[in-house]
Amino acid sequence: MNPVLQTLMLACSEDDRFETSGRVLFIGAEPHPQLIGLSGLTAWQPLKPLAAACDAVGMTRVGALPEGRWPLVLVLPGKSHDEVLESFAIARDRLEPGGSVVIAMSNATGAARCEKEFAKAAGTVTSLQKHKCRAFRASDDGSWNEKVVETWRGLSGLHEFGNPAWVTRPGVFSHGRIDPGSQFLSDHFPAFLHGRAADLGAGWGFLSHAVAARCRGIRSIDLYEADSRALECARVNLAVRKRDDCQLDFLWHDVQTGLSASYDVIFMNPPFHTGREKDIDLGRSFIRVAASSLSRGGTLLLVANRALPYEQALDQAGLAWRSVAENQSYKILSATRRSS
Repeated sequence: MNPVLQTLMLACSEDDRFETSGRVLFIGAEPHPQLIGLSGLTAWQPLKPLAAACDAVGMTRVGALPEGRWPLVLVLPGKSHDEVLESFAIARDRLEPGGSVVIAMSNATGAARCEKEFAKAAGTVTSLQKHKCRAFRASDDGSWNEKVVETWRGLSGLHEFGNPAWVTRPGVFSHGRIDPGSQFLSDHFPAFLHGRAADLGAGWGFLSHAVAARCRGIRSIDLYEADSRALECARVNLAVRKRDDCQLDFLWHDVQTGLSASYDVIFMNPPFHTGREKDIDLGRSFIRVAASSLSRGGTLLLVANRALPYEQALDQAGLAWRSVAENQSYKILSATRRSS
């Protein structure tokens, strides 16, 4: 079990509100035995695998951040600093007067620093440490520094960059910039690609736009993305860049569970981190799923850090592959299904 979640629940067990409030909002929710059957719980989780885990145990989950106020708000923040501060603002804005907010983070993600930043607004903060994590708690006693909270609110929502503008938001991959690996891949898309395409781990839509703009034979693109916030950005970005003769479908989906269709073209900049930890198997699983969903004669294109051993994964998936391009940091691999 996630040690940060364990620490959060330990802190809750020391708070009478957890047993008596009846209503709890959990931001960044993950399942825990103490939460199963808690009738007043409202859970929000933008990442599909964790949202599915909440659903599997019967937690009441909402797809969008809910409006309203709660006597107890629990928070498991994301990994980027702006995302952490954004989650503080979200919690503050949904806290009833006199209510409590409990936040837990790993020490490795700067929990002590973030507790100090939280205290700048909340004032009195109590904390405990366990499992190399820290949980900290504060109540709304009417004395919060709302100017600090306002700076946190400024980090929330969609933010523009570039000209013409793209939008991203804290917590999504490559927030506020075009990922250099994705840019490298977009520069090498062959114009002859055609048919039905899939973008695995589509993020905020950069690669899908690049394919649609360069490859006029592409008639549809399914964007598969596990982070609902990134998918929201992709909808906005591609709405103003859409080709009328190219259908786009935005799918909140965990690629590792497989795809429901086959494709003439699959392209991706596969993830290789789970949280802050490197997870090469995540990229390998994307390759296996892509191989199983590639039409006969179809093309898989992927970009990766040069050090990642994806060539072996392509072999094991039964694909014939070749290197398309390399630079100092990245490599582009193209693959097709072997005939035998």
